[in-house]
Amino acid sequence: MSDIKITSAEEVKLKKNLEIKNDVYSMRLKRYLSMPDLSRTSNSPLKEIVNRASKTESLKGFDVIEIPEILPTNIMFDLFNMPPGHPARSKSDTYYVDDNNVLRTHDTVFWYYYLNDPEIKKRILSKEVLGAICYGKVYRKDEIDSRHMNVFHQFGGLYISPDDKKKITPDDLKNALSEIARSIFGDDIKFRFYDHNFPYTDPSFEMEAEINGQWIEMLGSGMARISVLNNFGLTGYHGWAFGFGLERLAIASMSLPDIRLLWSEDERVKKQLKLGQKFVEVSKYPPIVRDISFVVENSFVPNDYFDFVREAAPGIVEQVELLDKYENATKFGEGKISYAYRITYRSLERTLTTEEIEKVHKKIELETVKVFDGIIR
Repeated sequence: MSDIKITSAEEVKLKKNLEIKNDVYSMRLKRYLSMPDLSRTSNSPLKEIVNRASKTESLKGFDVIEIPEILPTNIMFDLFNMPPGHPARSKSDTYYVDDNNVLRTHDTVFWYYYLNDPEIKKRILSKEVLGAICYGKVYRKDEIDSRHMNVFHQFGGLYISPDDKKKITPDDLKNALSEIARSIFGDDIKFRFYDHNFPYTDPSFEMEAEINGQWIEMLGSGMARISVLNNFGLTGYHGWAFGFGLERLAIASMSLPDIRLLWSEDERVKKQLKLGQKFVEVSKYPPIVRDISFVVENSFVPNDYFDFVREAAPGIVEQVELLDKYENATKFGEGKISYAYRITYRSLERTLTTEEIEKVHKKIELETVKVFDGIIR
């Protein structure tokens, strides 16, 4: 087993450029990049999932690779069958540092860095069987609710063999994933597989686990597409791959009511964040709901507003929901769109007052006008 850490001179340069920028978008990127990696944070349940999965027999002896957080689009997307025009490349879904570099959106990109590492290339020439895991933060614009954040963590694996040395099958993959599921949820966990479709595996499978009487999506997996491996200059190899979100499994294991709890510094919360231990709410503080409607240019990116609201009211936004979106040139003017959002305010630590939220909500209205050139309706 080897520990491989990939460094990028381009990433260092881009981060330095970000440091001197003070616009809203650059400040946002800097905040996200500075957030701790919970998959490497002591006492975090996300690190515990990593530890348990890594120690399974199926992943025993696998190399561990750590890759940059800012990646070129040609590596992030083109090599993984996501050409220009693919939805994953949209600026409404992905954080662009510049036109050619993004915050990493999935950890499957580690395949490229792993297979191009000089030591691994030597092992490929020797026709060795290879296995690697990668985990860490990923970034994706998303709706805000109790189960989703725009900064989260993934864990991925790759296991490949020369075609003439060992035959790796979908059943081998399913056996490995079954072992990982038991390591996290216990031997009594029930799970199932069904066919799916991913750009970089074929055939592909989703895995679901039954948690508290409900079937919950656990992970995506499949046999590594030969065409994708060929994109990295690798021929004559085949095998399996998987990837899963650590938050999803932690929330399921602990019946966690809000994803924000995973980042909490409240000792009453932190001491409860143990896999397999049902979380008991410190206190269920009541929500306060407010709506906001505004008209903006049609260049407005709806997913940017989710980020904006949570940043404008840090720690007290539970959910931001897009209620309505429509165009009416007669009413709003050409190239204008009306948006309506519902914001649910709720603190994890205290009761919010109506007076406090009125001030916060008014601030968000004023900032919406300033940042997005919006007209409040």
